[in-house]
Amino acid sequence: MSPLLTPARTRGFLRATAAAVALSSVLLTAACGASDDSGRDAKATAAAPAGFPVTIDNCGVRTTYDRPPSRVVTIHQHPAELMLALGLGDRMVGTAFPDSAVLPELKKDYEAIPELAEREPSFEKILDAEPDFVYGGYGSAFAEKEGRSRKAFADAGIDTYLNREYCGKGQVTMKDTYDEIRTIGKIFGVPDRADKLVTDLRSRVAKAAAEVEGEHEVPVFVYDSGDKSAFTAGGKGLGTELIRLAGGRNVFADLDDVFGDVSWEQVVERRPEVIAIYDYAGAGSVQEKKKYLLSQPALADVPAIRNKRFVVLPLTATLVGIRSAYAVDDLARGLHPESFR
Repeated sequence: MSPLLTPARTRGFLRATAAAVALSSVLLTAACGASDDSGRDAKATAAAPAGFPVTIDNCGVRTTYDRPPSRVVTIHQHPAELMLALGLGDRMVGTAFPDSAVLPELKKDYEAIPELAEREPSFEKILDAEPDFVYGGYGSAFAEKEGRSRKAFADAGIDTYLNREYCGKGQVTMKDTYDEIRTIGKIFGVPDRADKLVTDLRSRVAKAAAEVEGEHEVPVFVYDSGDKSAFTAGGKGLGTELIRLAGGRNVFADLDDVFGDVSWEQVVERRPEVIAIYDYAGAGSVQEKKKYLLSQPALADVPAIRNKRFVVLPLTATLVGIRSAYAVDDLARGLHPESFR
């Protein structure tokens, strides 16, 4: 079956920790005991990193970190790129499920980290890497039916974090991207790096948005995959916000979900002027998607098809992560090329 026929996409060593018990056969005097306790307390205080402990509420899971995680496995590409952009590559012991080509400036660091699997790795494979923290991009990172629930990791003494886009709390915006970066910066004790990265990304978005300010809103249809129906970006996903910032309008912004299926009749009725193709592994190539769309007689009078106006975005650029700011610029150039001449 052609990948285009399947619109769905995957979107969760038990390390035993033994308590060491020190036995003493000699009782010290109360004075000595008090002195020893004081010394231990002072040492523990001195060893605690600045800014810790840190308590984070994430998708209904509350975790307190006494110190930054030191052995991290990321599942899906956008968490990995966010970690690398914060200069945390030395904490990463495994990645999994690359969706698309890595940003050029991160490619060398990314390739230095072991890839545990082409898709989501098994629970056992993750545990083999001996992580103390697992960072998932889609909800499928912690799929309970595949044995990767967050509780299973917690029972193994491993902390977890899920990208906030999959917490199910309504429409996702660029603020969620900035909050995600700052939260990860806080967990890893690098808030200054996170603030700097957010400032840089905000600047990138503002610059692109300024270039198309005052231009007409271009109706945009997002084509992820599908043939019997179209799998598209709905109003709750970050994609809708990115299109708006780039001077466009998602024609399926009224779809009350991050992604969903719509009929081709609906696509024709809404007359998009540009089609944004999401590019990622396992869903057919961009060339195959364009060929399919252009070959459908029912779509022939859709303005975007008639004028062959396509914008291609890596799927990772449309998610809560560092690439979303890049996507605004790419979209703006595709929707309003005259503004960038």
